Amino acid sequence: MMTENQVKSGHPKGLYVLFITEMWERFSYYGMRALFILFMTKALLFDKSLGSQIYGSYTGLVYLTPLIGGYVADRYWGNRKSIIIGGIIMAIGQFFMFLSGSFYQEVGFASIMMYTGLGFLIFGNGFFKPNISTMVGQLYPLGDKRVDSAFTIFYMGINLGAFIAPLLCGFFGDTGNPADFKWGFLLACLGMIISVIFFVILKNKYIVTPEGEQIGAAPNSSREAKKDDVISVPVSKKTLLTWGTIWVLLLIALYFALDKDLIGAFIFSLTLAAPGYIISDPGLTKIERQRIWVIYIVAFFVIFFWSAFEQAGASLTYFAEEQTNRKIFGTIVPASYFQSINAIAIVVFAPIFVWLWGVLGRKNMEPASPYKQAIGLFLLAVGYLVIAFGVKGLEPGVKVSMMWLVSLYTIHTLGELCLSPIGLSMVNKLAPVKFASLLMGVWFLSTAAANKFAGTLSELYPEAVVAVSDVENVQSSKALQLFPEGFEKTNAPEINGQKVIPFERINFSAAKDEMLKDEIIKELTQRQIENIKKFMGFSIANLYDFFMLFVGMAGVASVILFILSKKLINMMHGVR
Repeated sequence: MMTENQVKSGHPKGLYVLFITEMWERFSYYGMRALFILFMTKALLFDKSLGSQIYGSYTGLVYLTPLIGGYVADRYWGNRKSIIIGGIIMAIGQFFMFLSGSFYQEVGFASIMMYTGLGFLIFGNGFFKPNISTMVGQLYPLGDKRVDSAFTIFYMGINLGAFIAPLLCGFFGDTGNPADFKWGFLLACLGMIISVIFFVILKNKYIVTPEGEQIGAAPNSSREAKKDDVISVPVSKKTLLTWGTIWVLLLIALYFALDKDLIGAFIFSLTLAAPGYIISDPGLTKIERQRIWVIYIVAFFVIFFWSAFEQAGASLTYFAEEQTNRKIFGTIVPASYFQSINAIAIVVFAPIFVWLWGVLGRKNMEPASPYKQAIGLFLLAVGYLVIAFGVKGLEPGVKVSMMWLVSLYTIHTLGELCLSPIGLSMVNKLAPVKFASLLMGVWFLSTAAANKFAGTLSELYPEAVVAVSDVENVQSSKALQLFPEGFEKTNAPEINGQKVIPFERINFSAAKDEMLKDEIIKELTQRQIENIKKFMGFSIANLYDFFMLFVGMAGVASVILFILSKKLINMMHGVR
């Protein structure tokens, strides 16, 4: 048990137990995620559109199930039991991913193993994710100013795992040989097992309140009853039926509106209906209800942040793989490694932010949570603006310096530090005790919607492809000198029934005739213009347009949240 002096002069040891537990769980998640999109497109040979759709559905559902896990923990199991069960289920899921990688040549069986693994990962994460985050705040007395710093330290644990995972899993899995993906998935499985074992061994000794009581052993609803000597009034059956009906109607409406994307309809409809069910609890006071509304409003803006930020696992991985010069000291850097940039930047800059918030807090100058999150959105927009200029006017077949991608990830990290750990802390401080884990689940529900939306946006990534027949028509057989030796047209993938070849597989340097090269580029670029993708009236003809979409989306969200922040602070009733 911690002494009073130890708690006041630093942080409880329980914080570092949760730090290590979450670090290994995130190692498992990000190790698998770094390989996932590459595994689908390189080993199972899925096209990018399908890969993006599956990726968005998976990452969306991963952040949806915390709503279920939060409810079970609040009402029945408590945080500890939920974390242990969730961790075991996720380890099983990673093992199924290992089996999928082991039998990748048998695409049908490998796909079944992959979907089974994803199901276990999605379900297990629901019990693990919201509950470990909730326990961080319970380590401190009510109103303790160290909570924001504690969540930032906890966030370092998340990102230490996220930094190591792509490097280690990528080293063994992303080798250029599809048969090696399984080793990366197996490492992710081992990481999850380590997380559970570490938590089980140390939880009783260190994860305790300042008074020495065990944290998370009992459901949060019973903890509130003990604290206030009352039991909350349950939501009526009428309220449950009302919001259940609203959810079904929204599900049906969105199912048809989203062109039969059932998973997207499920996530978005639940994102709207579940918060309504919680806010209808008759036991909530006026102040509690207003504080919950603050969580909901900020969560809405967080959707715009994560839908742009989570391009890291999909469209930005495509960009790293195909259009980034990854050669350094004669060695090609695996595309999966770039996902470690954000994590290492978190580890480097998080202590600076802990120090900064501490200094500003002592001077009563620390910005309130909504202002911090508006700043985070603004920095996200700046990151995409930087890389948009890096690719502006980029000719087909030309690869950019990896520094553009490094700059984007670094700036996004600064934005993430202003938004994500602060958001976790805000939910912890604003949520009524009986809804502690459930409202953390709602917070992650917004991330679920964002991840699914991210997959949809990733499908807008401009394909650098041209039809084989187009090349032949431009300059007859002379154009074929631009293709790598041995390329078989019959093996080319098809889009809209026409065989195509990626721009990056055209050897433009083989063209001795510059006029021939220029004419072919002009013709092929024109072909792409005819297939421009559109999103809400915004035309996406090239990478510059694609990145500017996120600049506009995040920038507008930042400005609106900044304007609303003063009103939100009033609704927080003294909580900063």
